[in-house]
Amino acid sequence: MSKVFKKTSGNGNIALYLGKRDFVDHVDHVDVVDGVIKVDPSGLNGRKVYVYLACAFRYGSDDLDVIGLSFRRDIWIQRVQVYPPTDSNTPKTPMQESLMKKVGEQGCCFSFQMPTDLPCSVALQPGPNDAGKACGVDFEVKGYVANAPSNPDEVIEKKDTCRLMIRKIQYAPASNKAGPKADISKQFMMTDKPVHLEGSLEKEIYYHGDPITVKVKINNETTKVVKKIKVSVEQLTNVVLYSSDTYTKAVCSEEFGETINANSTFEKSFTVTPLLANNKEKRGLAVDGRLKDEDTHLASTTLSQGEKEMQGILISYKVKINLMVSSGGLLGGLTGSDVTLELPLTLMSPKPAEVKLD
Repeated sequence: MSKVFKKTSGNGNIALYLGKRDFVDHVDHVDVVDGVIKVDPSGLNGRKVYVYLACAFRYGSDDLDVIGLSFRRDIWIQRVQVYPPTDSNTPKTPMQESLMKKVGEQGCCFSFQMPTDLPCSVALQPGPNDAGKACGVDFEVKGYVANAPSNPDEVIEKKDTCRLMIRKIQYAPASNKAGPKADISKQFMMTDKPVHLEGSLEKEIYYHGDPITVKVKINNETTKVVKKIKVSVEQLTNVVLYSSDTYTKAVCSEEFGETINANSTFEKSFTVTPLLANNKEKRGLAVDGRLKDEDTHLASTTLSQGEKEMQGILISYKVKINLMVSSGGLLGGLTGSDVTLELPLTLMSPKPAEVKLD
C-alpha cells in the first residue's frame, strides 16, 4: 500500500488507520469506509473502544463557540464497538487485510456503509478576513475510549480520542450525452415581431477547468438592435438544513460585442471557462471539500437518484445567455430590454484511474 493515514490519541492507547481518505458516491451506492484501530488494552481501565463515522454540517467556526453553543449539526452518525470485539467472524476487506499487516495483533477492524442520500463534502469559501474552519459539510472518522457509546453525561477527554477527516466525493459518469438545448421568443414594446434566441451546449457534462462552448442562434425580426451578448455560468448552492435556501453566484461572465441589426439572423459559438482561480475573493462560494489547504476547485454538481431529499449542501450550475437589446429613435434605451435564456450545466471531475492494493 503506497500510503497509510494514521492518527494516534494523545495518550497513545488507540491509533486510527485508514488506507484512503476519499470515498466515492456512485449514486446507487457509496464506497464502504473500512479501516483498523490499534488498541492497547493496558490503558483502558475497563472501558471500551468505539469508532464513529459522522456527516456534519458546520455553520460557524469553532473559535466562535464561547458560550457552549455547537456550531455543528450531525446530519448522520453511526457508531460501532471495536474493543472488546463484538463480532470476530466478519470477513476482512482487502484494505483491512493490508492495514492489519502494518498494525499487528492489536488491530481491530471496523467498517461503515453510508446511505446514498448524504451530501458530498463541500466547503463554503471564507472571505479574505475570515478566520477558523470554513462552513460546509464534512465527514469524520473518530475513535474514542468510553464506558458507553453515546452517553451525554460521560465526559470523553481529548487524550482518549483520535480522528481523521475523510471526503465523500462524486465523479462524472463515464457516458456523456448530448448537451441541453433551449429557445425563447420575446416581443418588445412598439414592435409586432419578436427576437428568437436559441442556445445549446455540446455535451451534458463538463470537467472542471474545461472550456464550455455555448452555441447561440439569434433571429432578430424586430426593428431593434442587439448590442451585446453576455454569457455567464452561475453556481446554485442549495442549503437544506432547518429550511431550504438557495444562493446564486456568478462564477464566470463574459460580454461579447456582437451587433445583430434589425431583421437579421446570427449564429456563433462562444467559449467560457469557470475557474476557482478567478473567484478567490467570493465569500460563500461552494468548493469541493478539502482535507487540508491543498488546491481544490469549484464544487461539483450533486448527482442524486431523487428518491429522498438530501440534507446539507446541494450544488448545481446553469449557463445564462443574455442579449442586450436597444432601440434607436428618441426613446433610445428607455424601450430597450434583455432577452435571457438558461441551460442546465453539469460540472464535475473525471474518475481517476483505478489504484490497486499491494
